Parts: sequence; C-alpha cells; structure tokens
Amino acid sequence: MSAVLAPTVQTAGLVIEFSGVGQTFTSSDGRPVVAPQDVNLGLRRHEFVSGVGPSGCGKSTLLRLVGGLLAPTSGTVSIFGMPVTEPRDEIGFAFQKPTLLPWLDVLDNVTFPMRHKYGRVDARDTARASDLLAVTGLTDFARKRPAELSGGMQQRVAIARALLHDPDILLMDEPFSALDALARDEMSFELVRIWSERPKTVVFVTHSIQEALLLSDRIVVMSARPGRVAEIIDVPLPRPRNLATLSDPVFTHLANEIRVKVFSRQPV
Repeated sequence: MSAVLAPTVQTAGLVIEFSGVGQTFTSSDGRPVVAPQDVNLGLRRHEFVSGVGPSGCGKSTLLRLVGGLLAPTSGTVSIFGMPVTEPRDEIGFAFQKPTLLPWLDVLDNVTFPMRHKYGRVDARDTARASDLLAVTGLTDFARKRPAELSGGMQQRVAIARALLHDPDILLMDEPFSALDALARDEMSFELVRIWSERPKTVVFVTHSIQEALLLSDRIVVMSARPGRVAEIIDVPLPRPRNLATLSDPVFTHLANEIRVKVFSRQPV
C-alpha cells in the first residue's frame, strides 16, 4: 500500500535539493556531534513533505539549512538550483511556538515582518494580512491581543504571518507540538485547507505519524543520529483529506508501517 523509494535525488524540476548534506556541531565538552549526515533529497513544486524520525537525528537542522539560518558543514542545499547562503524572501518559517509579540494585536503581529524589514506597513500589506486572517478564520479576532487567544488560534496567527509575503516555500518545525490532541487535529485540517487554497512547497517536521500522514505527499523517515534519509514513503491517500481519512484502512496500514520503521531506526 506504500511505495518505499531509495533515498536518491532526481534533479530535474526540483524546488529544494539536498546534495550530500551534513552538519557537525560541537558539544559542551568539545566533542563533535553530527546530525544530519550525507542527506540526498529533492522536493518538487507545491509538494508537501514531512520528516519523521528519532529525536536528535537532524530534522530541525535540515529546516534551518533550507532557511539559510545555518551553513552546512558538508554538501549543498539549493533552492531553484541556487545554493542557499542566507535567508531568502521566498521562504516562510513557522516555529514550534508562535512567538507573537504580546503588546501587538493579531493584525499587527501578522504585518510585523514588513514593519521590521521595511520600517512601514502599507495598505497592500494590511489588505493581504486581513485576507489571510479570513483564510485562517481569525477575522473577528484581528484586534485582539495574543493573550486573548487559544493556543491553536495563536498558531493560526503565526501561520498567517509566515504566509504574508506569499513565500514559495513554507518551513514548519513541529508547529503544533504544544497543542493538545484535539487542537492538533483541528490545526492539521486547517493547514490542509490553507495549503489546498494557497499551494506552497512545504517541509514539515513532526513527531506525530498521524499528522504526517494527514498532511503529506511523501514522508521522509530519518535514521537515528547521525541522521540519514533511511526511507521515503509515498502517501497515496486521496485529497482533500478530512475526518474520514483517519478511518481509511490505507491510513491505518501506513501509520503502523511507518511506526515500525521509525522505531526500528531508534538507537538501542
């Protein structure tokens, strides 16, 4: 019911390409820590790809490399065929925490990146932010402060902010990890809807196999540190995905299959 592909790269038409990518950090005792290592992977336009694997295998590091927040120790990360050397405008980033400014209301939090970068927010920015709040179901909360919102609503604000400059690529680092199970499901469905309405190339890191299956076209299974691409699994579930998807026998089969693969990659 799933297709397991060799972790190789076909470069034609790729938006993001990892070629022999490795990252070495230095621990507090001076020892080198490698995560990830020798990653070869390509993402196509408007593809939704999730990364799962043991903690510390380098999933979040790969996002930071794509975002230009780190330079790889070895190999190359490319976007549209050009090596990534710094943060780029075509990338939006949603982190584990929404990191909203508590003294600003929702609308001003969404437009803050424009004010920070250009020193001003024009009418087009405000109109686009209002449109995104409508997409994320937050129009009635535009003038509320973050403290007046639930955790899930705050994450919606963070997603709207990441989409404000209409990036080609959206990087998401466990954005729903702090939410309870019901809120996570709600936000997953919300993200499916937003992505279907405004397609992006999405790289999504999660520890939730259910979340990865509900959202993704492909799932990248990482090995334990030093973190290599162990397997790439196609998700053949039809779109649009909804509550019925969770009870699909293919969903259940894939969830069990991926769970076995992830746990088999854990260190003993």
